[in-house]
Amino acid sequence: MTESSATSETTPSTRIDMLYLSEPEVIAAGVKDMERCIDVMEEVLILVAKGDYRMAGNSANSANSHGAQISFPASSPFATMPTDAADRRFMAMPAYLGGRFDTAGVKWYGSNIDNREQGLPRSIHLIVLNDKVTGAPFAIMSGNLESAYRTAAVPGAAAKKLAPINAKSLGIIGPGAMNKSALHAMTTARPTLDTIRINGRRRSTSEAFAAYVSKNYPQFTTIEIADTIEAAVRDSDIVSEAVTGLVGSENYPYIDGDWIKPGAFLSLPANLKMDKDYTLSGKARLIADAKPIYQAWAEEYPAPSHETAFGMIGLYWQDLIEAGELDESRVVNIGDVFEGTAAGREFDEQPVLFSVGGMGVEDVAWAKTVYENAVELGIGTKLNLWDAPNMS
Repeated sequence: MTESSATSETTPSTRIDMLYLSEPEVIAAGVKDMERCIDVMEEVLILVAKGDYRMAGNSANSANSHGAQISFPASSPFATMPTDAADRRFMAMPAYLGGRFDTAGVKWYGSNIDNREQGLPRSIHLIVLNDKVTGAPFAIMSGNLESAYRTAAVPGAAAKKLAPINAKSLGIIGPGAMNKSALHAMTTARPTLDTIRINGRRRSTSEAFAAYVSKNYPQFTTIEIADTIEAAVRDSDIVSEAVTGLVGSENYPYIDGDWIKPGAFLSLPANLKMDKDYTLSGKARLIADAKPIYQAWAEEYPAPSHETAFGMIGLYWQDLIEAGELDESRVVNIGDVFEGTAAGREFDEQPVLFSVGGMGVEDVAWAKTVYENAVELGIGTKLNLWDAPNMS
């Protein structure tokens, strides 16, 4: 062996290549495989419950911050600076997830509700995956479908475990993009569903969603427009509430506990208001995707966080815990339920309220899965960062 060949075999390559995946390519790589996504999210939530992950933050609740957000002022002396508006922000959600995923990454997105007037999604997502040791990026991909499917698959995994076995009826509150992917998740978890009740702020959006259901989900033999939230909730075995908008409980949809069917499963990934008495009564089981993320939110946005920061019901529970009104043990992690270390229900026919806050680890897991599929299928475009860094 020559000296030069020995050197080439022992000196690591400095070349860094990334695989770029466009939206059509992530579709071809299986990003819309809901059944698989549900299984992956169950894995993720078990890892989270065990603590095999890291997210942003250096506080007492270190590694549990949802991410870092750029928001805008109500007014500005700078003519080109955006001003505050509904869902106007930029956000980075970095995460490392262990287990078989063993990868770091970040979801970066900009959001503006007015995008819809231009035919664009409210939020536009990009995902980067990085080597856990060197930090080198190895994948960059379109993130909107990845984000939508992992968001829906989390309550889909919970519904697969906790929704009534022969669930027939689904209530939809907020007939937007989030509930389109939720519909896919719930019908995957419970293919017995045949009745859907749709409630939107405007009848036109409910009717458009009904047409979407009729075209894509022939299993629904009964499709109803619910003029009120109550009508969508009553008698529904599963309810998916996904209404975004302004902060403050006066702006949140309201669900009365008396409307909820015994044994029903409620997926709650967005703004919601419920009565304190019902919350504290023990009538419903309170389950969260991960309790520490709500603790981190409460630290970053002091109580009442549910009023001033974000409207997820899990943050309301955390406000009640901080106030000493709700025992912390009343809220359980879904990962512990999956593992069998916590009960899904405390008694038969107990409704389940499932709070979904969303975590960057979920993006890392589903994006890594899509990336691995793409590599196996030969999908995507290789992009070169450098052969050797100009400065090191």
